Amino acid sequence: MVPFEFEYYRPGSAREAVQLWRELRQAGMTPVYYAGGSELLTMARAGNIQFGAVIDIKGIPECRDLGEDGDTVYFGAAATLGEIEASGLFPLLGRAGGRVADHTMQQRITLGGNISGTIRYRETALPLLLADAEMAVCAPDGVWTAPIHQVFSGRLSLPEGAFLTGCRVLKEHARAPHAHIKKTKNERIDYPVATLCALETDGYLRWAASGVLENPFRDLELEEILNDRRAEPRLRAEKIVEALRPGAVSDVFAAAEFRLFVLKGALMEILSMEREVALA
Repeated sequence: MVPFEFEYYRPGSAREAVQLWRELRQAGMTPVYYAGGSELLTMARAGNIQFGAVIDIKGIPECRDLGEDGDTVYFGAAATLGEIEASGLFPLLGRAGGRVADHTMQQRITLGGNISGTIRYRETALPLLLADAEMAVCAPDGVWTAPIHQVFSGRLSLPEGAFLTGCRVLKEHARAPHAHIKKTKNERIDYPVATLCALETDGYLRWAASGVLENPFRDLELEEILNDRRAEPRLRAEKIVEALRPGAVSDVFAAAEFRLFVLKGALMEILSMEREVALA
């Protein structure tokens, strides 16, 4: 049970949601946007966050949409990880979301919630980074889109009062050969020691990882190292690991050296597929 009172609103449009946020702020309240709510409510029950009003975006059509449009596929921010996996629209995104929490929670956790959450892994951001997703945002100054690399650098960064309505990915990227490797310490359903996603475009391997550093990342310089076929795969993996060593995270779940060891193994696994026609 949440140990404080708050007001609940369910707007029918993105503009109405932003207008509500503006009015509630002017009234001296602390409004928050809400989609799946799994993390928000957990933090509220633990006393780690307090708010005066909740603006539920699940009633906004574009936040719930899933589908194809010309040469792109679209995912609403309030679409659940389970719905995205079942849609088959972007298999790598489906696989990444399908390894977050258990099946029951995947029916509650939303794409927008996972990307913008405080839990640092944000694993569904990895496929979107690789696919150069276009992010749709509703803000007090209007509705706009931006490449993911402009609004996500380890975590989602939007103007005050703005929220993510969805994202769009080119079909050629959504359907590209791919790989997903998630290594946990004990159980299949657990926080990752390291998660690695890879996407092949015209023979070039894009990759992104979570768990090793403080935030999920895609590093273009490290991507170049991975694709340098003049070097042996082992040497490429070792060079990447050494570059990441200063920022590697140690916590109660895994030591930095163990995370780097696991990442190296995942990189070698990806590189072992290099000789194959497709990753998946």
